[in-house]
Amino acid sequence: MLESLTLGPAVALFCACTVAIGVAGTRLAGVVDRLADRTGLGEAIMGAVLMGLATSLSGSVLSTSAAASGHPELALSNAVGGIAVQTLFLALADLAYRRANLEHAAASLGNLLQGALLMTQLSWLLLAFAMPQWTIGPVHVVTPLLLVSYLYGLRLARDTRLEPMWVPQRTQETREDEPDPAGEERSLRGLLGTTAVLVAVMGVAGFLMQRAATGIVDATGLDEALMGVLFTAVATSLPELVTTLAAVRRGALTLAVAGIIGGNAFDTLFAAFSDVAYTEGSIYHAVSSNVVLWTALGAVMTAVLMLGLIRREPRGPGGIGFESVGLLGLYGLGVLTVVLG
Repeated sequence: MLESLTLGPAVALFCACTVAIGVAGTRLAGVVDRLADRTGLGEAIMGAVLMGLATSLSGSVLSTSAAASGHPELALSNAVGGIAVQTLFLALADLAYRRANLEHAAASLGNLLQGALLMTQLSWLLLAFAMPQWTIGPVHVVTPLLLVSYLYGLRLARDTRLEPMWVPQRTQETREDEPDPAGEERSLRGLLGTTAVLVAVMGVAGFLMQRAATGIVDATGLDEALMGVLFTAVATSLPELVTTLAAVRRGALTLAVAGIIGGNAFDTLFAAFSDVAYTEGSIYHAVSSNVVLWTALGAVMTAVLMLGLIRREPRGPGGIGFESVGLLGLYGLGVLTVVLG
């Protein structure tokens, strides 16, 4: 039944999934913040790994399901479009945090390392687009490298937390990762159980949203890349927006930035999962130039963000850092390119 949705039911299902993803994502920031305190792993690591993975699950399921159903353009445009829009969310969070420039206050070695990992992952994708179709079976040779690179990056992040070789200079606006005594009120098992339920809701919603998006594309003739980068990417990224703003309100600034950067690094694995699920050969060679453009745009936006984390401008034009201004402009340029192209 879900394979042949007409426009009305498809739009209704898409909206319902969007609401479910947003509601489930609303609760994640507080749960993950408490888990960071209870486990002793810290906000940067928990934000990059657990919150990044959990809030990305709906998008991962959608991309993999789309690839398995023979929609490579929707699969990869959802992945790279999500990376761009989630990076944009940090500019919105910067606007919401009026005390100082968010990247100034949340600068940490863990966030910089995750940013470098994300740049590496996006570079692997650009290599895959440019390389010949060298495959092992139907899987491109870059796909296992994406997985190995991500896992090694997580190991580096862990080692860096245990033995940091340098730290950002502390200023009066710096907000360091300090355990919240209130986090001891709930048991570790209860926190993990709540996280599992929220993750399951977002996973199911992502699967159903892929069916809805495909129905909308089939009924309207809308370009799959446009559907991916502007609709499914934004809808499946709502948890990142909600949890980032919630983390900023809680004062967990390191968690807010880490959740976006770490989630984006995990999102590059959508391409790997999609390549495995796509049985007609290399998925990197079955997509249009729009997907390549948004991959490159994600890399540029990440570079601008890292410049902001390194420069740590106290307060820029309009009360936000130059990096946030740059992110807003770059994302707008990407949308304009897709719409007019």
